[in-house]
Amino acid sequence: MGLKPTQYRCAAESLLRRLRKEGKLPRIHPVVDLCNAISVAYAVPVAVLDVDRIAGPLLTVRHARGDERCTTFGGAIEHPAPGEVIFADSAGRAHARRWTNRQSGDSAVSEHTSTVLVVAEAMQDDGAQAVPELLKALAEESAAHWSADPTSAILTPSSLEVVFGC
Repeated sequence: MGLKPTQYRCAAESLLRRLRKEGKLPRIHPVVDLCNAISVAYAVPVAVLDVDRIAGPLLTVRHARGDERCTTFGGAIEHPAPGEVIFADSAGRAHARRWTNRQSGDSAVSEHTSTVLVVAEAMQDDGAQAVPELLKALAEESAAHWSADPTSAILTPSSLEVVFGC
């Protein structure tokens, strides 16, 4: 993607480095904590988005035009560079940048979250095998902890959109 690998580490790599350094993962929110643990277990980046905070019903993986708005977790407003891969909603907000390497504060999970969109992306050689296994583990854990019945979809180069209920 033209990114410096040590400047913009993928989420899974950042979590693995943190786990190795600190011996534990951060506690953020039960759903985020589960997804972080699964991300580490499969070495696959996982993002968790609050569906109610996404202007839907369409979230598209696309290249940025440069006019999209991305809010950092600290509240600062950024504009992805043209050509950067983002997850854009119908209002032109970027909910993730550099694929899921950098998530937006606009759709961060909070204590008020009721519905989430979980995005896992595996670009490595075994990614086509890792993602279905990850989705199965996530579904099993979600059902065990919250009696959830998740729906899943796998994006491909010919299918880059997720349609969800708002």
